[in-house]
Amino acid sequence: MNVSKRVSLVPSSPIRKLVPLADEAKKQGKKVYHLNIGQPDILTPSVFFDAISHHREPVLKYTHSQGDPNLVRAIQRYFLQDGIHFDFEDIIVTTGGSEALIFALTTVADPYDEILIPEPFYANTGSFMNQTSIVPIPVPTKAETAFHLPTKEEFESKITPKTKAILLTNPNNPSGAVLTKQELDMVTALCLKHQLFLIVDEVYRKFAFDGKKSISIGHIEEAKEIAIIIDSVSKRYSSCGARIGSVQSRNKLVMSSILKLAQARLSVSTVDQIGAAKLYEIGDAYIEDVRQEYLRRRDIIVKHLLQIPGVRYEIPEGSFYMILGLPVLDAEDFTKWLLTDFDVHNETVMLAPAKDFYRTPGAGLNQVRLAYMLNCNELEKAMEILKQGLQVYQSLKK
Repeated sequence: MNVSKRVSLVPSSPIRKLVPLADEAKKQGKKVYHLNIGQPDILTPSVFFDAISHHREPVLKYTHSQGDPNLVRAIQRYFLQDGIHFDFEDIIVTTGGSEALIFALTTVADPYDEILIPEPFYANTGSFMNQTSIVPIPVPTKAETAFHLPTKEEFESKITPKTKAILLTNPNNPSGAVLTKQELDMVTALCLKHQLFLIVDEVYRKFAFDGKKSISIGHIEEAKEIAIIIDSVSKRYSSCGARIGSVQSRNKLVMSSILKLAQARLSVSTVDQIGAAKLYEIGDAYIEDVRQEYLRRRDIIVKHLLQIPGVRYEIPEGSFYMILGLPVLDAEDFTKWLLTDFDVHNETVMLAPAKDFYRTPGAGLNQVRLAYMLNCNELEKAMEILKQGLQVYQSLKK
């Protein structure tokens, strides 16, 4: 007996596939600093837990397939505060941003249709396409241009009769690039010209640095009928375990179609929605404090990278990730070695090999994605370990 070809094509997560090596290192008594995963250590706002603890009903029931009305209205107000109006029916609550992406992909494309996606891109997005038998068509970006979008002509050269959409992540995971309005206008015009949908993952929208503004596709009026926005409470409110996301679009046919998918899975966790509704009531002051904390962490990373010969990088403009080009031939081998054969005072680091953030053969072999999620003291230690690890590894490979 064999499993399906479809599931065979789903790659292992580059973020999690080396977890057994990290677990074994921990069993041996080593401390592992996780630079591989976007799990915030910022305290989850207490209003989330307070709302759940105060909720009482004799039976924990299904809620609406669209989402708990209180949460839908809270999301509606959140966008409206930023000048983006969605009607109530333009918003559907999902089980994390992941389900929102899967719903959007399933709605705009049939099996073996194509979706253009700038690479490197969030590896699980490619997995979602494999699950739905959609073909991701990579549009390469370059470190030399800070991973910003290529030209309109480069995008257009990838469009075929099977192309149904362009998918962006802004700010970007894994590169940290923040797209300009000119870039969003360019992609919007391209989608309108070729009658394509434009899916934009905006989970990190509030985290942009150095005076840059992360512009929502919801601000681009011309994209009104083609844009689908993916959002989540996971990163903005340090609530990854709540698994609350949402999908938004002013295209009524898109949203009525997504609602059918939502009805098929009945509803999202009632309890988590109760807590998440309170998260959306938290003001921008909280989010600004969190943004400033990630900025401090980014600057610690950059300070240490300046002291490591041969590392190539672009300072991330947003999110809390960056791509590092390492002075090694095989970044995955180096990452494994850090976990199995190296430590400093019984401490080591875990990275995410970047090759699986690409679909172009041979791309990203010497790169890793680094997530600066640890507190400042731990980041200082982790970066010193990484520096020493590179020195030792290079001497062994000579």
